[in-house]
Order: sequence, then C-alpha cells, then structure tokens
Amino acid sequence: MTAKRFEDLEAYQRADELKREVYALLATQTASKDFKFCSQLREAAASAPRNIAEGFGRFRPAPFAQFMEIAIASTMETQVSIQDGVDRHHFTRDQTSRARSLAERSLQVSTKLLKYLKGCRDH
Repeated sequence: MTAKRFEDLEAYQRADELKREVYALLATQTASKDFKFCSQLREAAASAPRNIAEGFGRFRPAPFAQFMEIAIASTMETQVSIQDGVDRHHFTRDQTSRARSLAERSLQVSTKLLKYLKGCRDH
C-alpha cells in the first residue's frame, strides 16, 4: 500500500500517539509546575510527527530520509526526557511505561522507514 497522506504512515501514527501520551503525562500536577522541563519534553515529543510530515511533503526519498533522521533523534530525546521526569519525581516508572513502549515502537517503525528511504533513488 502506498501512503497518499503523511497520516497514512505508521511512523507518523506512532510518533503522534507518543506525543499525545507525553502531553497526558505532563498534565500531572507535579510536572506541570516545572515549566522549562514541560516545554522541552513537549517540544521533543511534538518534533517527531512534525518532521515526519514535513519530510513526506518533500516528495523525494533523500530529503524525506533527512527529516526521518531528525524525527528519530527527537524520539530519542523524548525517551531521555521521560526518564528525566522519573528522576525528577514528576512521574513514576509505572506511569511512564506506556510512553516508553510507544517510544520504542515509534523508533522501530521510523528506523524501518528510514532504511527504506535510504535504499530508494530520487527520480
């Protein structure tokens, strides 16, 4: 199946799902008071789906691959920031288990898409 819209891509769907889970985590009372932390984590989580969408809109594999690399890096930053939230006692490991699982799945599908794109030749 060929994706006609960026929303059709599983990489986008998983990244967007992770973003929404992060937003839910940040709504906890403890985290919401740490404005800088919340802002950084929110931006990292939102960056991945934005970059996937922007890369898709470039309509060529090479530029899309560059944006996928950024999306993957943003997902990794999100992972580290979630752990930082645990270390700061904003959330527990149990509270972050779904977000951590979503991040892993997002990385898996994004990495597969990146490998595919790098194997394509621009026409």
